[in-house]
Amino acid sequence: MTLTSEPNVTQIPWGQTPAGEPVTLYTLHNAGMQVRIINYGGVIVGVDAPDRDGNLADVTLGHDDLTPYLSRDTSPYFGALIGRYGNRIARGKFELDGRQYALACNNGLNALHGGPGGFDQQLWQAEPTTSSLGASLSLSRVSEDGEEGYPGRLSVSVTYTLTPDQTLRIDYVAQTDQPTIINLTNHTYWNLGGGVRDVLDHLLTVQADTYTPTDETQIPTGELADVTGTPFDLRRPTLLGDALAVPHEQLQRAGGFDHNFVLSTAEDEGVGVGLLDADGVGKLRAVATLQHPASGRCLSVSTTEPGIQVYSGNFLDGSIHGKDGQVYGHRWSVCLETQHFPDSPNQPHFPSTRLEPTQTYQSSTIYAFSVDQPE
Repeated sequence: MTLTSEPNVTQIPWGQTPAGEPVTLYTLHNAGMQVRIINYGGVIVGVDAPDRDGNLADVTLGHDDLTPYLSRDTSPYFGALIGRYGNRIARGKFELDGRQYALACNNGLNALHGGPGGFDQQLWQAEPTTSSLGASLSLSRVSEDGEEGYPGRLSVSVTYTLTPDQTLRIDYVAQTDQPTIINLTNHTYWNLGGGVRDVLDHLLTVQADTYTPTDETQIPTGELADVTGTPFDLRRPTLLGDALAVPHEQLQRAGGFDHNFVLSTAEDEGVGVGLLDADGVGKLRAVATLQHPASGRCLSVSTTEPGIQVYSGNFLDGSIHGKDGQVYGHRWSVCLETQHFPDSPNQPHFPSTRLEPTQTYQSSTIYAFSVDQPE
């Protein structure tokens, strides 16, 4: 693959939706990396990042053409933009101002990732730009009142920027015309080894003193559990293979990590993190690091969000063939989904996901790439 010395955005046709709408693949370039995104589902199709010797490899799971992304059976949210509500809502129900709302239950008893017609299944308007800040792609759409059962006409824009210093920044902005709930994230499956084997040889660090345990249906119990003495203590670099091998009821119940970690600064910043009026924006802070010692690749995550969902590829079972025909087996990736907490509309003591017409939802996450050298 060819890299350019100056930031720029290129685009090529990439098939059609079932309704016949054209889909475009956009590639953000800088001097050392490339990021590929489609305007269907806002999907990050690929991220080409260098190892310690300068060799590029795609560090995300996904597909070489559009068709698999049209079905969640062949693409379980690979790289997708998630909304209106990322993660789970118990029984697909919540209440706002005394009114009950019912969502489609597309994950057993619960609603997941915005429903069957969530943001990952929508075509977005796209606007590529290049500036001194890097190469960017801004996606926008209007989610009409009642879409997937959610109240309010929600105007959303999401901007992906590949900066000259090897960071991928995602900025989310939304406004509503009536009270609603919102929780936007990205569902990229990371594999810093280039996707040729599982991620058990990756080191993960998460700055979280507590996490939210889940019940049998993966809904938070409401407890903020101390990570000390458990495999959820990732405050120092921890080999994923070692953490997942520790016997623990929560890991056994979920099949591995599929849990929300309460980021250590969340309580200090109050319950309104990410939901802001015109007076200010959230504070970005470093919250997690993923390292692959064999290649030297490192991925550092910073966010304005109060939580991060760590998902260890529990449901990948070898049935999905991805890029270049690669079979994606068990534990073939780890997702690091910055977010508000699952089921927050039904858990009043969790950070609020309510958005008012007088507010602007603003959320930012940065994935910063670097390399280390062997000791």
